[in-house]
Amino acid sequence: MQVRLKVKRFDPERPEEKGRFQEYSVDMPEHATVLESLLEVRDYEDGTLALRCSCRSSICGSCAMRINGRARLACKTQVRSLTAEGADEVVVEPPGNMPVIKDLVVDMAPFWDQVRAVKPWLQPSGPPPEREYLVPNEAMTALTEVMNCIMCGACVSDCTVLEVDPTFLGPAALAKAWRFVGDPRDSDDLARLREYSEPSGMWDCTRCNMCVQVCPKDVKPMDLILKLRAKATHAGVTGNYGARHTEAFVELVEHSGRLDEFRLPILTHGKLNVLGQLSDLPVALRMIRSGKLPSPFHKRIGGIKHIKRIFRRFAKQPSGGSH
Repeated sequence: MQVRLKVKRFDPERPEEKGRFQEYSVDMPEHATVLESLLEVRDYEDGTLALRCSCRSSICGSCAMRINGRARLACKTQVRSLTAEGADEVVVEPPGNMPVIKDLVVDMAPFWDQVRAVKPWLQPSGPPPEREYLVPNEAMTALTEVMNCIMCGACVSDCTVLEVDPTFLGPAALAKAWRFVGDPRDSDDLARLREYSEPSGMWDCTRCNMCVQVCPKDVKPMDLILKLRAKATHAGVTGNYGARHTEAFVELVEHSGRLDEFRLPILTHGKLNVLGQLSDLPVALRMIRSGKLPSPFHKRIGGIKHIKRIFRRFAKQPSGGSH
């Protein structure tokens, strides 16, 4: 099988080039992976090609890179699977949202800084126990999903929020945060949730679902971020824009059966927050110029009583429901 590779190259000694693509063609077996094809190039055609790999078994996560436009593990991605998607060549780029060191190798320091920021260790209260604390099986079973994370950075690579806000904690770090918030041995949940509710924290996730799509271990970081939000709301950590936005969204839909986009930003900032309202003025002016400003006259849909009945039913659930 002839494999056509189009690889993004970057030479740190020639940064003015800002990266360029170089094409290769190698003869590989039918079952070949993208990583095996790249190693064939490096070993026999171009020894200057830089990439990371280690276990070659989808365990270490070091070979995460963008392949045909999305983050994947190169050792897990077979070339023929890309052909089945309709691709006639394999386009390989370094992971996104991290500084490129050389070719397909990126600096993971920002990634690890994000993980360290969520305090990825247990914070128990009181003196150390006299004997081992045996955690109930059901408690740890609920955390199995997040503990599958291999820290490959695929979710960070394709996170759309990080593309515009490098200060965002990121999906991997917030998934790791849930691993400790959900652990019964941790006693600092409230402080953690308050910290994660600050700007650039869990409420900045736009729920684009990209991290769920690209995760090679099915960790579903976005789902875990939503669990953090629900737990924070139920714990009363609601004095922030994200929580107020969520509560306002639910309140408006319950009231009229559909979202009142005119009142949503007002309730998000708080009715008495004049400075907050004024901060939205430039956006409102642009919307007026483009004819997209929502009408201040909002009407309820027909059959609103059925919508209200749904809300009442969920409000009676023991957990209080989640938004």
